[in-house]
Amino acid sequence: MTKILHRIPARPASDGAGVKIKRVVPMGDYGVMDPFLMLDEIRSETGSDYAAGFPSHPHRGFETVTYMRQGQLEHRDHMGNQGVIQAGGAQWMTAGRGVIHSEMPLQKDGAFHGFQLWLNLPADEKLRPAEYHNLEPADIPLVVSGSHRIHVLGGDWMADGDRIAGPIRGRTTEPQLWDLELNGTDPLTLKLDPALKTLLFVYEGQVRVGGKDGEDVHAAQMISVQHEGAFPLQSTQHVQSNQQARVLLLAGRPLKEPVVQYGPFVMNTREQIEEAIQDYQLGTLTSRS
Repeated sequence: MTKILHRIPARPASDGAGVKIKRVVPMGDYGVMDPFLMLDEIRSETGSDYAAGFPSHPHRGFETVTYMRQGQLEHRDHMGNQGVIQAGGAQWMTAGRGVIHSEMPLQKDGAFHGFQLWLNLPADEKLRPAEYHNLEPADIPLVVSGSHRIHVLGGDWMADGDRIAGPIRGRTTEPQLWDLELNGTDPLTLKLDPALKTLLFVYEGQVRVGGKDGEDVHAAQMISVQHEGAFPLQSTQHVQSNQQARVLLLAGRPLKEPVVQYGPFVMNTREQIEEAIQDYQLGTLTSRS
């Protein structure tokens, strides 16, 4: 049995130096998306919507995954890392104890489309050393299943008995991060551990979850899905003479821990948030403990 438990709409917002985004965040109950905290989508062909970018800012207590579909985004951080996220590539950053970084578009106009996902860290890892990994498009496996295409950013995709491993792995939360391109009306069967929280964000088209008697999900919606280890997903909207939809799948092991967020800091208690603010003000946010 497959059941949609929650629907969370993507809402217009702005961040950084006024960048226009669509944001998916649970309202008041982080357990709805646990271990994920937030998903932002940037999509525009108008430079004034995104060109100002995200100047230098801090983070503590979680991880970010930034995935570009169109355009280029440059990362710089306090550790001396510098990298460009190419179209089709990604960046995986563990803020841990503290990161101060910037993310700036390398264009002033034209198509720009990407996502940033916030993934929580367990309490005993929130002050771990920071890490940064730049993932080129070639680092992200592409699986073709019938007419469908799957980019495996994180976790494992099972294909004809073979395990296709994405580059983001080895985390306590066991994140599965797949970009699904559904072409035609044939269903794509998704196989996942039912103990993982399973989320789907439809960013193009419309899909049906759970077969012919399932439920439809429109673009700009995030859903959480209860399932028994496998369920079908299929496109149901006519797009450019083809039945096509595009979906981000996010799955991970829930932490079931308290979440306290204040801007760029995500901790377990208010006292820890106040400590993060003080450390940033004193210039010790990124110091090793």
